[in-house]
Amino acid sequence: MTGHSCPVSITWLEPIDPQDVDAEVTLAGRRHPMRMVTMAAAAEVGAWSGDTPRQVEATFDALAGEWHTRHSPGRTAALGDALDRGVLTEDWTASGDVWLELGAGDGAASATIAARAPRLVAIELSARMLAESPDDGVMRVRADAAALPLDDHAASCVVLMNMLLFPTELDRVLAPDGRLLWLSSRGPATPIYLSAEQVAAALPGRWGGVAGQHGTAHWAVLSRLG
Repeated sequence: MTGHSCPVSITWLEPIDPQDVDAEVTLAGRRHPMRMVTMAAAAEVGAWSGDTPRQVEATFDALAGEWHTRHSPGRTAALGDALDRGVLTEDWTASGDVWLELGAGDGAASATIAARAPRLVAIELSARMLAESPDDGVMRVRADAAALPLDDHAASCVVLMNMLLFPTELDRVLAPDGRLLWLSSRGPATPIYLSAEQVAAALPGRWGGVAGQHGTAHWAVLSRLG
């Protein structure tokens, strides 16, 4: 599952309050059906076709009413850490003002991103998740992240938390100097999980950046190299 053959350059930052997830929970995450979908989507081997998108949408439609109960304060803190230590560094000045949140769910994380983004657009496949989202001023769009209704290079930052990676489409919509934030809230125990190195290797071209851990969450912020 590689988009290129060049070495991946990831610098790991000092972890904050690192915590391990129970071994049985980690094993369950590896065996979860969404792990196979995650790997196949990142490898772009045709997994996101046929009934799969509708099945995933139906799964999250069913979870919509209770999804907010799964969004712990620790997850919000980890997202803030990734944004502050990974995205908003002194050496980065974005060329545009549009940020994307892909797989926004019921909008539980949107406020954390919107507090730092010039302009945030939240994308979600599940109509029921969108219906549960707060009226917080964030522009919300129902769309498939594999085929985004956006111009090329429209986003200066793309945030994916527990979200499938569609490498070619993400590469298309992210500005040349843009940054990608990938976060797995329970690290390798997360059903939708790729390591920082796997994410960088799956993307077209050469990518690198920084990675960290906050609580149980693992995150990476990547950008194009060269």
